[in-house]
Amino acid sequence: MKKIGILFGQENTFPQAFIDRINQKGEKDISAEFVRIDKIMQGEPLGYSVIVDRISQDVPFYRAALKNAAITGTAVINNPFWWSADEKFFNNALAVKLGIPVPKTVLLPSKDHPDSTTDKSFRNLAYPLDWEGIFNYVGFPAYMKPFDGGGWRDVYKISSAEDLWEKFDKTGQLVMLLQEEIIFDDYFRCYCIGGKHVRIMQYEPRNPHHLRYEHGKAPASQKLLDTITNYVLKLNQYLGYDFNTVEFAVRDGIPYAIDFCNPAPDADVNSVGQDNFEWVVETAATYAIERAKAQKDGVDNLTWGEYLRSSVAGKALIAPAKAAKAADVSVGEVDHAITDEAKPKKKGASPKKPAKEVVDKKAAKEPAVKKPKK
Repeated sequence: MKKIGILFGQENTFPQAFIDRINQKGEKDISAEFVRIDKIMQGEPLGYSVIVDRISQDVPFYRAALKNAAITGTAVINNPFWWSADEKFFNNALAVKLGIPVPKTVLLPSKDHPDSTTDKSFRNLAYPLDWEGIFNYVGFPAYMKPFDGGGWRDVYKISSAEDLWEKFDKTGQLVMLLQEEIIFDDYFRCYCIGGKHVRIMQYEPRNPHHLRYEHGKAPASQKLLDTITNYVLKLNQYLGYDFNTVEFAVRDGIPYAIDFCNPAPDADVNSVGQDNFEWVVETAATYAIERAKAQKDGVDNLTWGEYLRSSVAGKALIAPAKAAKAADVSVGEVDHAITDEAKPKKKGASPKKPAKEVVDKKAAKEPAVKKPKK
């Protein structure tokens, strides 16, 4: 009997519905249950053919346990090795190489020194940074957010250099992104499961959480939906994610990928709505069964993205596109769920002034930059 397990935290509606749906399908020699861990021994299996991971990003013990399970042949959704290495700034750089539009984004060093470091740890960092060049590139307003964060934590809107210094003081040891604001005409959140099943949902991120997937918006053009579908598939296939969401802000007809590192995306019926919930439960259950049938003990059953596969094979990535252009990618299953009004929104990241050791008195001479506070 092959077992499919789900590892989860505080969420309630999706895990039980996922387990029930698999068991209701009556697949021969396949069952599903909540993952139970009573001990983890090196190189020893947990007894699951497939584990759907919904919580290890917040629990390092679980992340290590999943890597150990993967070594023994468990198909972990999503790949715990890649998820451990992934972050938003790399994702943006990959999108640029794939020709997918993204907001202008820069990486900033942490405001405070990481533990166990001193000024001497940053001798390769210029003092000060080229703030004028950074601000000219990104522009204002902008957004500041952690380069590897999620859940809208520590996200700031930045209106000026002075505003950046003030808010950067609150970020401590977080490494931040400063990102161009995209004033959008439409906004979409898209599930992608198995690298081939896509559900596009109109979304209003400024609404209260339970109202972001409201129904009633007129459908977007098929051409725009097809372009978004192609971008979703390409991003997930190159990143190697089995279960992820991608968000797009549409400005002047061009969809900009805003956030596409959500490997444990919201799937609660009370926020995504009944129709979207039904799609996620059914699609995830069917895909997990597919993976269980293909799984073989003692070998690698993980999904590795095209980026890594191309790197190993010595192949170049797709050259950056000079214009936003839909890729010729075959669409497995595409479901356009038109929900929620998409009013002009702004989303992005924004960092504050650099770590104390990164800024010296010369910063006061920078035309558009105020000397950081001590």
